[in-house]
Amino acid sequence: MQPVDFTTLTATCSEIRANWLPSRIEQVYQRDRYTIAIALRTLKQRDWLQISWHPQAAHICIGDPPPRSPDTFTFSQQLIHQLGGLALVGIEAIAPWERVIDLQFARRPGESALYHVYAEIMGKYSNVILTDASNIIITAAHQVSQQQSSVRPIQTGQPYETPPKLTGTVPSLSESQERWQERVSLVPGAIKRQLLKSYSGLSAALLELMLLEANIAPETSTDTLNPDDWQRLFKRWQEWLQTLNSKKFQPAWTKDGYTVMGWGVVEKVKDVQELLNRYYSNQIDQQLFSQLRHQLSQKLNNILAKLRNKAQTFTTRLQQSDRADEYRQKADLLMAHLQNWQPGMKEIILADFETNLPVAIALQPDKNAVQNAQGLYKQHQKLKRARAAVEPLLLEVQTEIEYLEQVEAAIAQIDTYQTSEDLRALEEIREELIGQKYLEDPEYRSRSANEPPSTNFHRYLTPSGFEVLIGRNNRQNDQLTFRVAGDYDIWFHAQEIPGSHLLLRLEPGAVAEEADLQFVANLAAYYSRARQSDRVPVVYTQPKHVYKPKGAKPGIAIYKQESILWGKPQIVIGH
Repeated sequence: MQPVDFTTLTATCSEIRANWLPSRIEQVYQRDRYTIAIALRTLKQRDWLQISWHPQAAHICIGDPPPRSPDTFTFSQQLIHQLGGLALVGIEAIAPWERVIDLQFARRPGESALYHVYAEIMGKYSNVILTDASNIIITAAHQVSQQQSSVRPIQTGQPYETPPKLTGTVPSLSESQERWQERVSLVPGAIKRQLLKSYSGLSAALLELMLLEANIAPETSTDTLNPDDWQRLFKRWQEWLQTLNSKKFQPAWTKDGYTVMGWGVVEKVKDVQELLNRYYSNQIDQQLFSQLRHQLSQKLNNILAKLRNKAQTFTTRLQQSDRADEYRQKADLLMAHLQNWQPGMKEIILADFETNLPVAIALQPDKNAVQNAQGLYKQHQKLKRARAAVEPLLLEVQTEIEYLEQVEAAIAQIDTYQTSEDLRALEEIREELIGQKYLEDPEYRSRSANEPPSTNFHRYLTPSGFEVLIGRNNRQNDQLTFRVAGDYDIWFHAQEIPGSHLLLRLEPGAVAEEADLQFVANLAAYYSRARQSDRVPVVYTQPKHVYKPKGAKPGIAIYKQESILWGKPQIVIGH
């Protein structure tokens, strides 16, 4: 992930200063463990200033409105308690080339600041700290105790101390090319590394683009650069410093991230705020997506492994109880041939009543024939009782396995992150598993906890132009089948295979062609656990023939009056 460097921070603060000073503070909302959003209102507009102290994605920009779910964090409550109703009157860097921004709050523009919020955008050491006018810390996003850092503890009631000063040389427009070149090439080495070692205020991402613009590979050794190379690079160096002075930035996407310098542009962006908001929202969502998908898959694997073991145990016990009648038959045989028994016998062989074939009956030598027969009758009764007890338990476990395989199939379908909707679909699965008591409730509520199921279904158009909606998880499957489905739609599902519910949307009087039905059947096969098969049986029926059994878990449905088509998932994969 590309960290916010000094250049990017200067660019975003320059835009915020131009468009949002002064502005009134209306609300503070904490989105997650690392991000607060402050509602700002000017005479012309209202929006949310986002400050993040995420260890890999610390940034400051105008961002999206927060979700509607309640904010349960105390840091945001402390901020609104002090800042509510005040005006943001200043946004200043605490010192040249430092990545610490001082946001100043006063009653009205022109008055001295009553409070400061220091946003320290410094990688894994990032923090957000609220102080009063005397710079005494009121609260911090991340408290640092004396034990954690004797150099710079950050604790309520203590004076705020700025981070240790930069020790390296700072870049300057007045520096000559000769002096600059001498400093960078003093010790031969890769040009990118030598620039990073020689000057403060640079980042790897900025230098890579600068070198790309100068047509120099980052690993080129300084002692192999010719005068033309040095001249081209110095020109870019000065262009960078002039941009920092003039504040005329050019935000854009690059091949591997973003730039505010207009170098290596793949696509331009209207302002730095949109650039940073999109980049970091996307990167953090992608990270959360990978972690959550891994966590859910691991958890399901563990639960399903235990349930399958349980089912195997119950199946074995049922197979044993299938021998119940065998014990009764042996007992009957023994009772019918008491005269054949002799004391001390360990086994007796008698002819079967029906087949006349010999049947070997194991005996306990210390018991007589009647006692041995009684023992066999007891064993018969015990195994019969076991069957009556085990059958419902096996059914219960099989139902649970079926449900969790449905959840597993949904996770398998959401295999890569493309948009925030993918993360949302996974979060809904987590909420469902918390609701079903398979997962612990996390210490903070995720954004989907208090929201209705999303409707970001997969959408396709059939050859005749009819819309197909596909549920991405059990909550969406239920929503689709029992809320969205209309009288004229057709409902599809892979037959007896975990997978998505699908709806072919039809207007009154519209008739789906054979090609449309086959198209949806192929999709139903693709969005099922049998995705890798060549042919998958798919059922379809009218939504009115689909029911949810009483007390059934999310995503479980039974159907009748169905027709069957063979879906071909490989056709969908091919597309």
